[in-house]
Amino acid sequence: MSLNSYRAKRDAAKTPEPVPADHEESVDHTGDEQEGRGDRFVIQEHHATALHWDIRLQRDGVLVSWAVPKGVPLDPATNHLAKQTEDHPESYESFSGEIPKGQYGGGTMSIWDTGTYELEKWRDREVKLTLHGSRFGGRYVFFRTRGNDWMLHRMDPSPDGWSPLPDGLCPMTGRPGQLPRDDATWNYDIAWDGVRVLVAVDGGRLTVTDDGGANVTSSYPELRGLGLQLGSRQALLDGEIVAFGQDGGVDAERLRTRVGTAKPKPAQLKSTPVQLLLTDLLQLEGRSMLDEPHTGRRAALESLELGGDQWQVPDTFHGNGKAVLQAAQAQHLKGVIAKRRNSTYEPGRESDSWRTVEPKRRG
Repeated sequence: MSLNSYRAKRDAAKTPEPVPADHEESVDHTGDEQEGRGDRFVIQEHHATALHWDIRLQRDGVLVSWAVPKGVPLDPATNHLAKQTEDHPESYESFSGEIPKGQYGGGTMSIWDTGTYELEKWRDREVKLTLHGSRFGGRYVFFRTRGNDWMLHRMDPSPDGWSPLPDGLCPMTGRPGQLPRDDATWNYDIAWDGVRVLVAVDGGRLTVTDDGGANVTSSYPELRGLGLQLGSRQALLDGEIVAFGQDGGVDAERLRTRVGTAKPKPAQLKSTPVQLLLTDLLQLEGRSMLDEPHTGRRAALESLELGGDQWQVPDTFHGNGKAVLQAAQAQHLKGVIAKRRNSTYEPGRESDSWRTVEPKRRG
């Protein structure tokens, strides 16, 4: 009766999920023999109360399922928690859609990958297999720790060219100076007079570190949605956190009320919301971008199409630095950051490849 638990949690009249009619199934999840028992798998990205990935393996007429909060690990040095859930019907392999709010698992379900698996071992406490998907593959083992709690471990080396997110990096900065004369070889960003941060996103979860390397994630809970938007995409982003005043301009004094507040109260989040302005991309999907030219990093950042109520990718300007500086001055902004178009990213360094330029103030 393996689907009884599945049916008990769902009302076919209220959810678009497949809900098979009641019938008995004889299911045996033990033993290594696989012939005739199924070899399909599906991984679904599930934006429910908490983002997670559901891994489902076809076996004996059902999909044996685990919820993996941080997704399938690509680093053999890191195991990911996997919570075994109720068996799902085989028809769930093709399901994607919106499960209504208030229903079990309410949220958006989408197919992340599908394929076949080769079984090595299926025991009550250990399942060892090789996945062959359309977007990824590898040799993995699920091993039970207690009850429905399992761990998922990658047994193969990491894919070629893939690397985990680096620790301990600090933002690159520019030297104070004047507008470049060879204007066409530079890009120009606005200097916002905020707090420079690096934002690491992995498995839909983000970590925010300031320019001194301190973890300040808890200070900015409104940025959590950026991790949800990136979903399974791993990224390391450079940006600046700012606060805007009631006149729409950048308000450095207002931002200071948020800096250093580990867990801001709801009233403070409402009275002093922050914006994360993303300007650079240091790593994407396991590939370091540090040695890429600035133009390539910006193109990759813009291709992510990131945007939300609390984060955005502001424009960068190609050449014409004098006009950009004048516009910044007219809007009472700090100035501009000139960046050589072919410059690599040098973490933690004040580099000649970037130049901070402030407008001349009239006394």
